[in-house]
Amino acid sequence: MIIQLEPTINASAQADIEAHLTAHKYKVTNVKTQRAHYLVAIGKADIDLRAIGQLPGILDIHRVSDEYKLVSRKWRVRPTVLDLGDGVRIGEGSLTLAAGPCSIESEAQMERIMQHLVDNDVRIMRGGVFKPRSSPYSFRGLGMEGLKLFHQMARQRGIKIVTEVMQVSQVEEMHDYVDVFQVGARNTQNFNLLDALGSVDKPVLIKRGISGTLEELLSSAEYVFSGGNEKLILCERGIRTFETASRNTLDLNAVPILKEKTHLPVIVDPSHGIGIRDYVPTMALAGVMAGADGIIYEAHEKPEEAASDGAQTLNFTESERLIRNLRRVYALREELE
Repeated sequence: MIIQLEPTINASAQADIEAHLTAHKYKVTNVKTQRAHYLVAIGKADIDLRAIGQLPGILDIHRVSDEYKLVSRKWRVRPTVLDLGDGVRIGEGSLTLAAGPCSIESEAQMERIMQHLVDNDVRIMRGGVFKPRSSPYSFRGLGMEGLKLFHQMARQRGIKIVTEVMQVSQVEEMHDYVDVFQVGARNTQNFNLLDALGSVDKPVLIKRGISGTLEELLSSAEYVFSGGNEKLILCERGIRTFETASRNTLDLNAVPILKEKTHLPVIVDPSHGIGIRDYVPTMALAGVMAGADGIIYEAHEKPEEAASDGAQTLNFTESERLIRNLRRVYALREELE
């Protein structure tokens, strides 16, 4: 069960609640986030929620049977909407778009891409400065100096940035230069990293693992939430299957299922999901119709010259057309609903 405590609860009242739960053989975990203070109680004994709910200091109480409790929609029915500041929001009620290159390559490249985003009223830029690559000889990013420049240029243009963090040691040094930490598919079950991100007050976008189930994705989010950070976004980015016609299999089934199971925002990455430039726009539009709260995709002025993932990256003309069509399809979805 999840117990939300009153903000003004004193230590004595909290101790009484915990004693009541442990007397019924429940294991109690304290969770303090940016927004509230919770007790997560795990146990099998039959217990009267009404009796516990009447104890002093309890604001709300819910029984949640899912293994992932804090991210479950069985507890928090209203969807979570994240405010990144400056009018940029992620969650139900709007369609959030994020675009940019797979890798940040140079100041000139960032200048051109940011201008493209500004011209099309896209407020979030994606781009990797630490790149996990299958080959050790591939371009692996510009590192912290590249991130600092990325941050400076984005701030000047009113753009928020999302970039991947790969290990615990990077969290602190990256903190002041990112708006959203991205956990890539290879790190979805890096529990040390997830624990570290639970201690920061920055949104975290978690991509689905390469062969991960939806329950594993939700459990990864639960790690971050239970660590104290409830600013979370889930991303369907395709999974590895037996099919070889595309880079991955974009599982659009995941969108409505996740929207039913969790209160967290759900976005779709069609670039990694299919890995073929010609099909990225189609899958992005399908993601919106499936109910996604946002789309994150790769764009570059000259994809054929991109340091990485050029085969799945849109050029500016294709990107502009996609942005226009995504907004049209979202408006249609809202009308149909």
